[in-house]
Amino acid sequence: MQTYNDIYLDVRRTLKDAGVEQAQLEAMELMCAALGKRREEVLRDLSLYAGEHMAQQVYGLLQRRLDGEPIAYILGEWEFYGLTLTVTPDVLIPRPDTELLVERGILHVRNMPQARVLDLCTGSGCVGLALAYNCPNTQVVLADWSEDALEVARQNVLRNQLTNQVELVRANALADPARELGDFDLIVCNPPYIPRQVVEEELDRSVRDYEPHMALIGGEDGLDFYRAITLHWKWALRPGGKLAFEIGYDQVREVEKLMRERGFSHVRSFQDPGGHWRVVEGILEPIQPEEPAGKEE
Repeated sequence: MQTYNDIYLDVRRTLKDAGVEQAQLEAMELMCAALGKRREEVLRDLSLYAGEHMAQQVYGLLQRRLDGEPIAYILGEWEFYGLTLTVTPDVLIPRPDTELLVERGILHVRNMPQARVLDLCTGSGCVGLALAYNCPNTQVVLADWSEDALEVARQNVLRNQLTNQVELVRANALADPARELGDFDLIVCNPPYIPRQVVEEELDRSVRDYEPHMALIGGEDGLDFYRAITLHWKWALRPGGKLAFEIGYDQVREVEKLMRERGFSHVRSFQDPGGHWRVVEGILEPIQPEEPAGKEE
């Protein structure tokens, strides 16, 4: 009969042999999920013998991971910017790269007495919820076209006790915003931005086969959502409001150009910790009234 420590070491070794970079971390996460225990409880019980049923549960989760299923979907939750979020295959897994978008948003609104924020293409709600959690002065709207994604986001609003600050709406980012949505001081958006062919032929299978294509494919060149949002959704910004996008690593010039062509000023780009261009943002300047014509002498 195996102890929990025997199983843990076997799972860690198997993951490492399979090329999983964080084999030690993932082995412990799988143990916790299978046993229904916290990390400290698993560590406490490592010397105990595991029954056959418990061992089968652990190895069942291990097999799912070896088949390519992302660890976040196996666990059903993931950490993002200090929040624990429910995740399902209906939404993208929140990634550390996206935290830069949150940071840029916080810098824009944190000193306002009150601010209204829209998280467009919200998915799990990770960006908007992180903003709400860190900026009590904000009212945040989470918007997505996928009803399944909105249900996950709704669970995360409740899970993180942010119902007083956050509401959810169904909205199509490729179309004009509904007038009743109102206007915002900040729109943040992590849209689908990967070209269709890349998703279908080049992405790692853990992404291609498990994460929702609706949240990945940004058209043939990956830019469809940037074109639509800069055209349609700037009307949902208050004068002086900011639009901030997450972008793909090779899209910075195209998105900067689009924003300038659509009337945004102070267009700036920022690199993530890995050195990739990750966020492009711009300000919608107030329309200046025309000077009255001077009287002829």
